[in-house]
Amino acid sequence: MVITDTSVTMAAKSHLRIGRPVLLALATNDGLGASAQNIGRLVNTKQVYFVPFSQDDTEKKPNSLVAHFDLLPISLEAALRGNQIQPMIL
Repeated sequence: MVITDTSVTMAAKSHLRIGRPVLLALATNDGLGASAQNIGRLVNTKQVYFVPFSQDDTEKKPNSLVAHFDLLPISLEAALRGNQIQPMIL
């Protein structure tokens, strides 16, 4: 089931439907909690790419993930070529 209840999710669905890449930059306090399963599904979805990410603060926020936004430009270039830059999880 795909939920398209916002303009952002509708745009992502449209891009995926026509085979265009979708680049995600995570910033969540629950990335290693309840959201981990959904992130895992997205990692395994064709045409979905990620800006490399890591834990935000392992002691104060152990479930938090945040993208390395400084890698956004090269992540975008790679996604447009159909490549995920590695390592994805830093």
